[in-house]
Amino acid sequence: MFSSRDVYDSERCPVRDDLLGEMYRANEHGLARLVDSVSSDVRAQLALFCYRKSHLHSLALAIASSCTERDLILIGGRVGASLYAQSREPVERARPTASGRKPITLSTKPLSTFAPIRDEVDEDDDLAEAVTA
Repeated sequence: MFSSRDVYDSERCPVRDDLLGEMYRANEHGLARLVDSVSSDVRAQLALFCYRKSHLHSLALAIASSCTERDLILIGGRVGASLYAQSREPVERARPTASGRKPITLSTKPLSTFAPIRDEVDEDDDLAEAVTA
Protein backbone atom coordinates (compact mmCIF):
# COMPACT_ATOMS: atom_id res chain seq x y z
CA MET A 1 0.00 0.00 0.00
CA PHE A 2 1.27 3.45 -0.91
CA SER A 3 0.75 6.46 1.28
CA SER A 4 -0.21 9.77 -0.27
CA ARG A 5 3.18 11.05 0.89
CA ASP A 6 4.96 8.38 -1.21
CA VAL A 7 2.92 9.29 -4.26
CA TYR A 8 3.56 13.01 -3.91
CA ASP A 9 7.24 12.66 -3.06
CA SER A 10 7.78 10.78 -6.28
CA GLU A 11 8.40 12.87 -9.37
CA ARG A 12 8.56 9.84 -11.64
CA CYS A 13 5.73 9.15 -14.02
CA PRO A 14 4.37 5.61 -13.50
CA VAL A 15 4.17 4.97 -17.26
CA ARG A 16 6.59 5.44 -20.15
CA ASP A 17 6.96 9.03 -21.38
CA ASP A 18 5.79 8.08 -24.88
CA LEU A 19 2.59 6.50 -23.49
CA LEU A 20 1.91 9.63 -21.43
CA GLY A 21 2.43 11.72 -24.57
CA GLU A 22 0.01 9.53 -26.53
CA MET A 23 -2.59 9.93 -23.76
CA TYR A 24 -2.09 13.69 -23.73
CA ARG A 25 -2.66 13.95 -27.49
CA ALA A 26 -5.42 11.34 -27.75
CA ASN A 27 -9.05 12.14 -28.39
CA GLU A 28 -11.71 10.94 -25.96
CA HIS A 29 -12.12 7.48 -27.52
CA GLY A 30 -8.40 6.91 -28.05
CA LEU A 31 -7.68 7.90 -24.47
CA ALA A 32 -10.12 5.30 -23.14
CA ARG A 33 -8.33 2.60 -25.15
CA LEU A 34 -4.89 3.72 -23.90
CA VAL A 35 -6.06 3.93 -20.28
CA ASP A 36 -7.53 0.42 -20.48
CA SER A 37 -4.09 -0.88 -21.47
CA VAL A 38 -2.72 0.04 -18.03
CA SER A 39 -3.37 -1.95 -14.83
CA SER A 40 -5.74 -0.43 -12.28
CA ASP A 41 -3.08 0.37 -9.66
CA VAL A 42 -0.80 2.05 -12.21
CA ARG A 43 -3.83 3.90 -13.61
CA ALA A 44 -4.55 5.35 -10.15
CA GLN A 45 -0.89 6.34 -9.74
CA LEU A 46 -0.96 7.98 -13.17
CA ALA A 47 -4.14 9.90 -12.35
CA LEU A 48 -2.54 11.24 -9.16
CA PHE A 49 0.72 12.03 -10.99
CA CYS A 50 -1.16 14.04 -13.63
CA TYR A 51 -3.33 15.73 -10.99
CA ARG A 52 -0.19 17.35 -9.52
CA LYS A 53 0.69 18.91 -12.88
CA SER A 54 -1.54 21.86 -13.76
CA HIS A 55 -1.22 21.32 -17.52
CA LEU A 56 -2.30 17.66 -17.09
CA HIS A 57 -5.25 18.32 -14.78
CA SER A 58 -7.93 17.46 -17.35
CA LEU A 59 -6.03 14.28 -18.26
CA ALA A 60 -5.93 13.37 -14.56
CA LEU A 61 -9.70 13.72 -14.32
CA ALA A 62 -10.22 11.60 -17.44
CA ILE A 63 -7.94 8.86 -16.13
CA ALA A 64 -9.46 9.02 -12.63
CA SER A 65 -12.93 8.55 -14.10
CA SER A 66 -11.81 5.05 -15.13
CA CYS A 67 -10.47 4.22 -11.65
CA THR A 68 -12.35 2.82 -8.70
CA GLU A 69 -12.72 4.90 -5.59
CA ARG A 70 -10.94 2.18 -3.64
CA ASP A 71 -7.84 2.30 -5.89
CA LEU A 72 -7.59 6.09 -5.78
CA ILE A 73 -7.97 6.18 -1.98
CA LEU A 74 -5.53 3.29 -1.53
CA ILE A 75 -2.89 5.05 -3.64
CA GLY A 76 -3.63 8.71 -2.83
CA GLY A 77 -5.49 8.86 0.47
CA ARG A 78 -7.62 12.00 0.85
CA VAL A 79 -6.26 13.45 -2.38
CA GLY A 80 -7.34 10.28 -4.16
CA ALA A 81 -10.83 10.57 -2.67
CA SER A 82 -11.04 14.19 -3.81
CA LEU A 83 -9.81 13.28 -7.28
CA TYR A 84 -12.41 10.50 -7.49
CA ALA A 85 -15.20 12.94 -6.56
CA GLN A 86 -14.01 15.57 -9.05
CA SER A 87 -13.79 13.01 -11.84
CA ARG A 88 -17.46 12.16 -11.33
CA GLU A 89 -18.68 15.77 -11.51
CA PRO A 90 -20.14 16.98 -14.82
CA VAL A 91 -17.65 18.79 -17.01
CA GLU A 92 -18.37 22.50 -17.35
CA ARG A 93 -17.38 23.62 -20.82
CA ALA A 94 -17.12 27.15 -22.11
CA ARG A 95 -18.79 27.91 -25.43
CA PRO A 96 -15.97 27.92 -27.98
CA THR A 97 -15.70 30.49 -30.74
CA ALA A 98 -15.30 29.62 -34.43
CA SER A 99 -11.55 29.18 -33.93
CA GLY A 100 -12.13 26.79 -31.03
CA ARG A 101 -10.92 29.21 -28.39
CA LYS A 102 -12.83 30.45 -25.39
CA PRO A 103 -14.48 33.82 -26.00
CA ILE A 104 -12.93 36.94 -24.48
CA THR A 105 -15.22 39.32 -22.67
CA LEU A 106 -14.40 42.95 -22.08
CA SER A 107 -15.80 45.35 -19.54
CA THR A 108 -18.33 47.86 -20.82
CA LYS A 109 -17.87 50.17 -17.84
CA PRO A 110 -14.94 52.49 -17.16
CA LEU A 111 -12.26 50.85 -15.06
CA SER A 112 -11.92 53.91 -12.82
CA THR A 113 -12.90 57.55 -12.63
CA PHE A 114 -10.57 60.40 -11.87
CA ALA A 115 -11.23 63.75 -10.22
CA PRO A 116 -10.63 66.73 -12.50
CA ILE A 117 -7.09 68.04 -12.47
CA ARG A 118 -6.68 71.60 -11.26
CA ASP A 119 -3.71 73.60 -12.43
CA GLU A 120 -1.67 75.58 -9.93
CA VAL A 121 -2.50 78.70 -11.98
CA ASP A 122 -6.20 78.11 -11.33
CA GLU A 123 -5.57 77.83 -7.59
CA ASP A 124 -3.61 81.12 -7.58
CA ASP A 125 -6.44 82.88 -9.48
CA ASP A 126 -9.00 81.50 -6.99
CA LEU A 127 -6.86 82.73 -4.08
CA ALA A 128 -6.48 86.19 -5.67
CA GLU A 129 -10.24 86.42 -6.27
CA ALA A 130 -10.91 85.45 -2.64
CA VAL A 131 -8.55 88.15 -1.33
CA THR A 132 -10.01 90.91 -3.48
CA ALA A 133 -13.58 90.03 -2.71
